[in-house]
Amino acid sequence: MAENETRDSPLSLPEELPPQPVEQVTSINGNDDNDQSMADAHNPKEDSDSDSDSDTESDSDDEAQLNLQIQTLEAELSNNPSNYDAHVQYIRALRKQGDVEKLRQAREAMSALFPLSPELWREWARDETTLSSGPEALPAIEQLYERGVLDYLSVDLWCDYINFVQEYDPLVRECSANGISKARNLFERAVIAAGLHVAEGSRIYEAYREFEQAIALTIGETDIESREKQVQLIRNLFFRQLSVPLANLRSTLLTYKTWEAEQGSTLGVDPNSLDGLPSNVASAYQKALDLLNARTHFEEQIARKDIPDDERLQKFMTYLNFEQSMGDPARVQILYERAMTDFPIYADLWLDYTRYLDKTIKTSSTVKAVYSRATRNCPWVGELWVRYLLHLERVHASEEELSTVFEKSLQCTFSSYDEYLDLFLTRVDGLRRRISSTSKTEDCLNYDLIRDVFKRASDYLSPHLKNTDSLLRMYSYWARLESKLGKDIVAARGVWENLLKISGSMLGAWEGYIAVEVAEGHINEARSLYKRCYTKKFSGTGSEDICHSWLRFEREHGSLEDFDIAVQKVTPRLEELQLFRTQQETKSAGSSDQRETMKKTPREKRKLHSDLTEDQSPAKRRKNMSQNLKMTNEKDQVEAAESVEKSKVEVVSTKPESASKRETNDQSPRKPKHYNDQCTAFVSNIGIQATYEDLRAFFSDVGGVVAIRILTDKFTGKSRGLAYVDFSDDAHLAAALAKNKKNLLGKKVSIARSDPQQSKKKGTFGPKSTSKHGVGDNQSANAGQSDSKDSASRPKEHSGSQAQVNSQKSRDERVELKGKNTFAVPRAVRPLGWSSEKPGGTEGDGDEKPKSNDEFRKMFLKK
Repeated sequence: MAENETRDSPLSLPEELPPQPVEQVTSINGNDDNDQSMADAHNPKEDSDSDSDSDTESDSDDEAQLNLQIQTLEAELSNNPSNYDAHVQYIRALRKQGDVEKLRQAREAMSALFPLSPELWREWARDETTLSSGPEALPAIEQLYERGVLDYLSVDLWCDYINFVQEYDPLVRECSANGISKARNLFERAVIAAGLHVAEGSRIYEAYREFEQAIALTIGETDIESREKQVQLIRNLFFRQLSVPLANLRSTLLTYKTWEAEQGSTLGVDPNSLDGLPSNVASAYQKALDLLNARTHFEEQIARKDIPDDERLQKFMTYLNFEQSMGDPARVQILYERAMTDFPIYADLWLDYTRYLDKTIKTSSTVKAVYSRATRNCPWVGELWVRYLLHLERVHASEEELSTVFEKSLQCTFSSYDEYLDLFLTRVDGLRRRISSTSKTEDCLNYDLIRDVFKRASDYLSPHLKNTDSLLRMYSYWARLESKLGKDIVAARGVWENLLKISGSMLGAWEGYIAVEVAEGHINEARSLYKRCYTKKFSGTGSEDICHSWLRFEREHGSLEDFDIAVQKVTPRLEELQLFRTQQETKSAGSSDQRETMKKTPREKRKLHSDLTEDQSPAKRRKNMSQNLKMTNEKDQVEAAESVEKSKVEVVSTKPESASKRETNDQSPRKPKHYNDQCTAFVSNIGIQATYEDLRAFFSDVGGVVAIRILTDKFTGKSRGLAYVDFSDDAHLAAALAKNKKNLLGKKVSIARSDPQQSKKKGTFGPKSTSKHGVGDNQSANAGQSDSKDSASRPKEHSGSQAQVNSQKSRDERVELKGKNTFAVPRAVRPLGWSSEKPGGTEGDGDEKPKSNDEFRKMFLKK
């Protein structure tokens, strides 16, 4: 928005320049011109000697500051030539300084990059006219005006151009035949370009009439025929203007009637009366007046300067929709040009304009000029360049012109790499169509041009579009053209191989390559591609899809042997993928449940527990808590055992060849395999890089190895540095234990006999277990450090005795308050008179009632 405001704002001359001499103040229009001349910078007034010393010092400071500003702007433009505001400021500074040559260079440099605003063109032309207005400078200044009227629609610039030609062209000024023809051609061009401008188009007609009236004055009274012809020409100009809906249409009618009165006709002076006008002129005038009334509201809206640009642009769009509904392409085009002058860098507006021209005009040279201006105003819009190339191809432009536009587009900066890709592909499309055309093509066209475009696109876009459908589309198109248009299947395969190097993890790249080979009937090549990619990891279900695709391919194109080989290779891969997916789903489900649990507030958790226990007695609650604790411990032990079993994967066993064949041929269900832990060694501190073959080689001098199990992490699949090695007998196991602390792959491994029963007993009677006789903490620790054989030699009855003690303790803690005078008995403290032993010596009976106070009194009296 800021850039738009800067580019659209009128650029006035600096006020610091001295005023123009009197002879240069009068402009071409005959009005006072406040713009200051470039010549003034070289012609200071002679009375400067009267200036004071302070004024001289001030001028020196201003000059130093101006030089510093120019140097700063030059450095900025050297680093960033596309800085529009810096160009404008640089031109203003040079104009103020009076350096003519540098000013011309600065203007040419800016014009090469940007279209200049009408004000900048007018300023440039006026400066050049002031510096040199002789006949030798006439062509150069006219060329400036010609360049200016092509950038934007400006009635002011057209009027300046016309006035300059009338003022400084000797042929026109002398009203020679060639001069009159030149002026009339210029006027007709101006009418075509701006004659339908509702607000300002009348200025062109008025200037045209004034020129023709001036010619009429040069015709002698005796040349009646020529004079009548000139009068009729002026009358036709009036009729043309009265038939166009322009501002001040009624005043134009009044001017016409006044002019007719001068010619001797009496039409009256009433602007509302059409009496005396030819019928066709009267009807055309009435139609134009109706059209003007329908547009007056829209003109008032777009002429407002007190509203934001976005709102004003919306007013233009509403006006354009109205004109398009009226169906007059010329009026629509003029209105678009007016909008472009006010909003030159609104890309959507240029896109709408070019789209409308493509639909209504198509092959006109005007469309080509509009596309050229659109890409200069909005070079960052890739779609404009694409449509420009298509239009050039549509009008059969030369290869040189197409190549020039294409190269210019590649120098622009777009918002996405897909825009660059679209541009490259558009260029390839045009070359393909022209090369494949049945008509005679240009001699310079051949397939090498297409290959060169593809190579440039690949070099630039591949790093940025890696693993994208856009890059796959480009390479697929390239490979197809190499095969069909270039007739080189080897080059086509090379294109696919390059894509696989860039985007080998993309399933679509492999599928596209395979599809091409299948379509060409190259079955072996397609099968080779399947073998290369079926083990690769693709996103989503791509890994499974490529496996199923291979099976389908062999079923449709291969032999039975080929199909069996594919099944043999694909089946383990599918099982592996299914296992991995199941683990991921289980892990995801567990995480989801955990998140749901964490979402519950503590209050909800307490409420849930309260609902379960609020109706239970205290003794019942303690019993349930004890049972829940026991069940939790048992569950943890079971889960731990299951986790260990899941960690043991892929047992490598040595079998006779005949046995392996029998197992392969046997299709009956197999029973799960059980390992004999009596002859198993537990090996730890193994390097994670160690494999089954490494372990087998390590125990090769011992012999008797039956099976090897390396424990791996169930999620990552990596080795945990632990393994079980089964041996055929105790002798081989003993020999293996003798290799304890030997080096395996640079690490000293630990080897011990595996005894799962001992581990289970340690879990039951651990260091923290307490016996019936009350073993303390220190004693428990010592017991835990003793030899495991002592723990294994304990009788099984000990377990039952320990359970009985725990049961007795649980019953003793459930104290009930009974008795008439018994009160305030602590929950975990036995009251006086409470006995845990019956007369028979048994304990654990919790049915004895507490003694009352009277019974205590009697008991003491007896003693």
